[in-house]
Formats: sequence, structure tokens, C-alpha cells
Amino acid sequence: MKQLKVPHIADIEKSDFKTLCIRMETCAAKAWIDTVCWKGTFPYAPDASFSVAVSDTHIAVMYRVCGMDLRAKALEDNGPVWEDSCCEFFVADPADGTYYNFEMNCIGTVLASKRKSREEFTLFTEEQLGRIRRFSSLERREYDESGDIFSWRTAACIPLELIGLDGTRLPDSIRANFYKCADKTAHPHFLSWNPVEVPQPDFHRPEFFGKLEF
Repeated sequence: MKQLKVPHIADIEKSDFKTLCIRMETCAAKAWIDTVCWKGTFPYAPDASFSVAVSDTHIAVMYRVCGMDLRAKALEDNGPVWEDSCCEFFVADPADGTYYNFEMNCIGTVLASKRKSREEFTLFTEEQLGRIRRFSSLERREYDESGDIFSWRTAACIPLELIGLDGTRLPDSIRANFYKCADKTAHPHFLSWNPVEVPQPDFHRPEFFGKLEF
């Protein structure tokens, strides 16, 4: 199980995108999303990494991606963002055995839900989604491009209470994983931070989450 120590950055959620990039680059914990989970079928692996930090009220996640293809067709929240150039943060609720998935395409469209499994879940409401600050280095429009190398950066500042945490009384650790996927690009791929050891693509496997320590 991979482990990562998450630093505290005061008021990180109040930053504009430029300031957030600098603070996450200099102060946050960083790691690669570099496990090619199903290499025999989906061998392509773009460069993908993430940074993560926590404030008194939010957890901030930033992704950096460089690779072939750029797709963004999902313009409405809770749409099929996993088909696009997409990064994902899954985190377990420490209290009740459920987990949350935050899936964000390259232009900042988000799908978020509370889940017992892939099949049993409750999507976040418009109000809950509206509380997540999102950022992207790309113009917010449709993309469907290939045949070149594309670099982009996205970030989300998620209220801790949306994932069952109190910033004034954080546990010693939580279980989580980070993913990179793009199901309907010319080079589909499925990468993870902590390895997911199942025969077929399936990121909804909390038993393979790594550990974030506070």
C-alpha cells in the first residue's frame, strides 16, 4: 500500500489559479499516477501526477498531465467525464464504510457521488457540486483532438465535510486512490497511484486504496 503525508496549507481554497499552482508546487505532497493497471489490453501511459494538500476546511488536489489526445465532450456536471481526458480522486469515508468519487475532465467538469459500490451510489446535488472550486489551464469548450502531445493542469478544492471529515479533528489517515483515464480517446488508458489488482478495468475497488496521512 502506497502512503503519502499530506501537508497543511492555510486557506488554500481561497487561492486564484496562479497562486494555487505555485502553492501546490512548492508546499503540497506530490506523486505520480503511473501504475498501468491493465497493460496487456491498454498499454498506453501518459505522464500524470498529482499534488494534494489540506486546509482547515478543504482538501486540494491538482493534476498535471502530458500525453497524446485531448478530449472534453462532457460539459455538464455528473456526465460521462471518464470518457474524456480525465483524472479522478476516490476517498473512503472513515465513518461508514462508503467512499466518494470525484472525477474531473480536462476542462473542469465534475462527476461526484457517495458510493457503497460501482452500482449503488448517490450523485452529489447541484448545491454540493457548486461548493467544489475547480480550475483548468484549458479554455472551457469541447475538445476532440489527437496526433499531437497535449499538456494541461486541473485542480479541485473540495470541502472536507463533503467527504465526511472535520478539518479541526482530522483522523491520522484516510484511504484514497488517484486515477488517470480516457475511455473514448484514440489511446484509451487506465492508470492509478496505488495498484488495482483485478483482471478487468475497475477503479471502484476501495480494497486497493492507498493511505493519505495527516
